Amino acid sequence: MGSTIPSSKTLRIGVDVGGTNTDGVVLDPSRALDPDKGIIAWHKAPTTTNPSLGINDAITTMFKNAGISPDQVASVTIGTTHFVNAVVERDAARLSKVAVLRLCGPFSKHAPPAVDWPNDMRELIVDYYALLKGGLEVDGFLISDIDENEIKEQCAIIREKGINSVVVNGVFSPIDTVEQQEERAAAIIRSELPGCDVVCSKEVANLGFLERENAAILNASILAFARKTIRSFQEPIKRLGLDCPVFITQNDGTVLSGDTAAKLPIRTFSSGPTNSMRGAAFLVQSELDENVMVVDIGGTTTDVGLLLANGFPRQQAAYSDLAGVRLNFSCPDVKSIGLGGGSIVRNGENFTVGPDSVGYKITEEALVFGGNTLTTTDCTVLADSTLEIGNRELAKGALDDEGVAKFKAVVKQKIEKIIDTMKTSPEDLPVLLVGGGAVIAPDELKGASKVLKPKWSGVANAIGAAIARVSAVVDTVKSTESKSTQQILEEICQDAIERAVANGASRSTTKVVEMDTLPLPYIANKSRFTVRAAGDLDYSRTDFATLHFEDMFIETEVQMGEYEKKAGDSKKTTPEPKEDIDIDSYKPTVKDRIWYVNETDLLWISTGCYILGTGGGGSPYSTMIRLRGMLRKGDVVRVVNPDDLSDDAAVATGGHAGSPTVGIEKLGGDEMTDAQEELYKICDQRPSHIISVEIGGGNGLQSMIIGASSNMNMPAVDGDWMGRAYPTKWQTTPVVFNERPLIWSPCAMTDGNGNVVIVPTAKSDLQVERILRAALSQMGSGVGFADPPVTGAEAKRWAVEHTISQSWRIGRAVAKARKSNRVDKVAEIILDECGGPEAGKVLFKGKIVGVHRTLRLGHIYGECVIEGADVIDDDTVAKAQPELSKDNSTSQPQFQGRIKIPFKNENIAAIKISRSVVDGNVVETEGEVLGLVPDLITVIDAQNGEAIGTPEYRYGLLVIVLGITASERWTSKRGIEIGGPKSFGMDHLTYKPLGKFVKPRSVIDEFDAGSV
Repeated sequence: MGSTIPSSKTLRIGVDVGGTNTDGVVLDPSRALDPDKGIIAWHKAPTTTNPSLGINDAITTMFKNAGISPDQVASVTIGTTHFVNAVVERDAARLSKVAVLRLCGPFSKHAPPAVDWPNDMRELIVDYYALLKGGLEVDGFLISDIDENEIKEQCAIIREKGINSVVVNGVFSPIDTVEQQEERAAAIIRSELPGCDVVCSKEVANLGFLERENAAILNASILAFARKTIRSFQEPIKRLGLDCPVFITQNDGTVLSGDTAAKLPIRTFSSGPTNSMRGAAFLVQSELDENVMVVDIGGTTTDVGLLLANGFPRQQAAYSDLAGVRLNFSCPDVKSIGLGGGSIVRNGENFTVGPDSVGYKITEEALVFGGNTLTTTDCTVLADSTLEIGNRELAKGALDDEGVAKFKAVVKQKIEKIIDTMKTSPEDLPVLLVGGGAVIAPDELKGASKVLKPKWSGVANAIGAAIARVSAVVDTVKSTESKSTQQILEEICQDAIERAVANGASRSTTKVVEMDTLPLPYIANKSRFTVRAAGDLDYSRTDFATLHFEDMFIETEVQMGEYEKKAGDSKKTTPEPKEDIDIDSYKPTVKDRIWYVNETDLLWISTGCYILGTGGGGSPYSTMIRLRGMLRKGDVVRVVNPDDLSDDAAVATGGHAGSPTVGIEKLGGDEMTDAQEELYKICDQRPSHIISVEIGGGNGLQSMIIGASSNMNMPAVDGDWMGRAYPTKWQTTPVVFNERPLIWSPCAMTDGNGNVVIVPTAKSDLQVERILRAALSQMGSGVGFADPPVTGAEAKRWAVEHTISQSWRIGRAVAKARKSNRVDKVAEIILDECGGPEAGKVLFKGKIVGVHRTLRLGHIYGECVIEGADVIDDDTVAKAQPELSKDNSTSQPQFQGRIKIPFKNENIAAIKISRSVVDGNVVETEGEVLGLVPDLITVIDAQNGEAIGTPEYRYGLLVIVLGITASERWTSKRGIEIGGPKSFGMDHLTYKPLGKFVKPRSVIDEFDAGSV
């Protein structure tokens, strides 16, 4: 592999240290357009326990083969899965115990650190936590200042416990540029605990309190191992006489300096797929200047990601999951299917490919290698007479011509479907096939403008590392009161560029590659801005930092033997098995007409609440986590049937109000119960029961929290005042009935931090809403509220009945669909649970192809466009209904054309649309109205059966649109005026019920032990 090497310092070395192999490549970027792509040398060998040895061998071998001298090398960039593997494998030898100090004031007490982690992970890592003074509101106003003495007291406890890693997490710390609470707290901790690792959460991830904290905890736990590992990366570089910077690749395809990677190893967790995508695209760069789909086909799975025209992978929209831990740091959006070179092919009555595979045993078990299992590799050899893999004769007769045709059609359809799911626009785009299993893919694919299979794809990870760039991200909330959104965006873009240059990018190549602006609902003149800038590495700089070690480490060789995995290692934990509920035989606990809610019930109710939220109401996730924690501590949660209320019962209402953005950062304290206490200081009648204002979203669970035995200890009523979610409180059934002039006063609102608003009386319920909305923005845009009791007789007339039961049944339907691998039929199963086909209908199935949003008067208005498409993959069909899994590559999707769903926080309508070209312009025409408020229009993720809220709509999601007929409480003339299209400014539409309302069946009526 000899080549003429230029005398200047231009060569880049990329090394990928994987769990199985260590790959290396040396390339000259100035020759990237040459036929050999500038690749001077490459190497692949098994990974060693001490990565230093594998890296040394790779570089030494490449230098020898190509005649390279160290003074020609400009940089060494290393990608690794070592850190993420330590977490995924729950390896106690590589993970340290962590203490967590929250700067949160009175908030987040009901969701302690690691509350939603798997038990074994939490026990392995989180050893101590404390909730301290501190935190900011969304506008930068202090919740409270930090207390130096309080922090010092916690340091003494941490010292006593022998913990050497500490996480500091403050409410809204990512936008804290003035108070710098996390930084000040960290300085105190370092002073009190010399040598302790301190991680500030704002340095790890962005807005999203629990998810940012989770990422910071994992980061802190891996720090000691990361330091040693990165030093083991640097040792061979020094030993080989390379005088150049050493970088580590991070999740977004850019580099970290050695010292930064040692402080933030979590930023490397997903760098493998990113390096593979960028490396593959580099190999075909002369042929492409647009978005490209990278399809990496291995032995067992096919991983697909979209590489954007800016050279970076598309990132996941919101949250990711790692080893059961929910995170929100930037990760590439990669989807996988069970298709690879070792996938098992079954040619029986039904022809199936995968998802099971012979995996790494392909050279033993595939027919062409003398085995007895028919695999995709065997079928590909039979289909292509020019392909030389194994012994073709050994596979002869395994498939006839019809079987080969079926095989090719199924593989083609699988790859086309996953590509279509990942596309960012309906137009065709190039598809790049890489990986050892790429031979099984066809040369033409629907949706692909061209299909490319480049040389060198076997070391694409190392190539991606070698060409990695430098970036910076700014994610912040700014006021748009005195400056326009465009002015602020320009300032933030410049800030992002300056940060990228400071990180090592050359100014001339640095530009903004990604930006997003999201107005914040219910918060006056506030928007969230996210900007990413990137550029090429500035090799002229001499100030690149390498990891600086303490003197005691300088002369000694890094010892990595302690991290070697041995059979029967007692330190390594395993995840606890999940309880497998028999859904069909499960019965909730109902005694003497009282439903005692448990964790299974809660999970199903939570799922159902978000679906009934019709896109709004906010995710119930954090509320569900809080209530689950209460149940685990012994709280008793009771639910009663509204039919059983006495006429003189006093039914109170309570819940949360505010911005979903605040809800994900400033987790609830005691504001809901505080509001109840404040109300009854001026309201003489104490309540006997509690009901939710809305069943949709997070508020659907609040009556059970307020009424739990450790709070107000009263039963929750199985019903609510909306039967769904609505944007405003005057859109409630008591206002619809209009039996008395004022329902929602007196009322109380508290922020959980000592601030209280009382409205003793008002002219109307609409005026109550206006007063509270005005105060809301001054109280941190996240509050608890309490409304006065209504009588039992009124509740029986006004409430939308049995909506907790309805949520439970919807959640059970989703669980059934998942268990039977029929999530594509989840809407039909929900309807079966909730009254049958009369109760609603499946309005549409397809893919989101457009989303538009704007902020008006505190509410997010927008429109979601969905194009008809299949929402099922044939792996699912093969598992659930084998008779449907025959070749269906020519079948048409069940739903065709397009619909649009306008929304104001919640979905308003589902309308068929058509497009035509008039005088060269695309004209959109509205057609049939498929569903309209007050009927419920909910969008469900076709991959998991969960609801998708309007803030989560994004291009490419496969969705099911379900319509549920509204309660008759809403279908009177006044009900339609308050909750119908006119109330959303859509006067041109006329409400027509999409079905016949079927009253949800009460769980209490069905399962009461006394009635059997």
